[in-house]
This record gives sequence, C-alpha cells and structure tokens, in this order.
Amino acid sequence: QVQLAESGGGLVQPGGSLRLSCAASVSGFDINAMGWFRQAPGKERELVARLTDDGTTTYADSVKGRFTISRDNAKIAVYLQMNSLKPEDTAVYYCHAAATRAYHILTRDYWGQGTQVTVSS
Repeated sequence: QVQLAESGGGLVQPGGSLRLSCAASVSGFDINAMGWFRQAPGKERELVARLTDDGTTTYADSVKGRFTISRDNAKIAVYLQMNSLKPEDTAVYYCHAAATRAYHILTRDYWGQGTQVTVSS
C-alpha cells in the first residue's frame, strides 16, 4: 500500500513562492523515487522534478534555478520549493512515487490526487 497526500497549492502573484508537500503512507513497499509532475490546461503531464533514492535530482529545463526538490526519507515525504513563479507555471501538480513491493523486483507508479497552482496577477 502506497498513498500520497499533497498540500501547499494555491494562488500566488508572479514572482511569488509556494512550497508543495507530499507525505507517503507506505506499507510493504520500498520507495525508490519521489517527485512532482504537472499538467497545464490543454497540455500533457510533464515531469517537474524528481529525486531518486541515490540522491540524483532531475528538473525540467523550464524550472531549473527556480524550483528545488527535497526529500525526507525518515518521514517518506517530498517537497517542492517553487520560487520566482511565472504564469506559465500554472498547472495541477501531482506528487509521484516509484515503489517496489517488499521482496519483489517490479516497480510501480503511484500518484497523488493533485493540487492546483495558479500564478496570476
């Protein structure tokens, strides 16, 4: 069982900041990676930032230098600090986890419900 609970979305002015949080409730699984995806109106879901269990981070080119992903392995939580927000950052942001069931080898994807981030003046 892997369940993801998101928080932190909202409405901000351009240039403002938001911090998204995602806490994972895990039973019988090992988390291999956690991250954030987003989907804007009329567009496909895209990777925003991802952090693997070895500490490797991946960012979309559009958010490099503005967004920072971090993970609390003790709490099995992931955060996304978003600074210098732009209107084009407006989207539904989804927490994501890649997990492997204990004593198995196949990795599965798990998704949060999504939280709306709107950047507008």
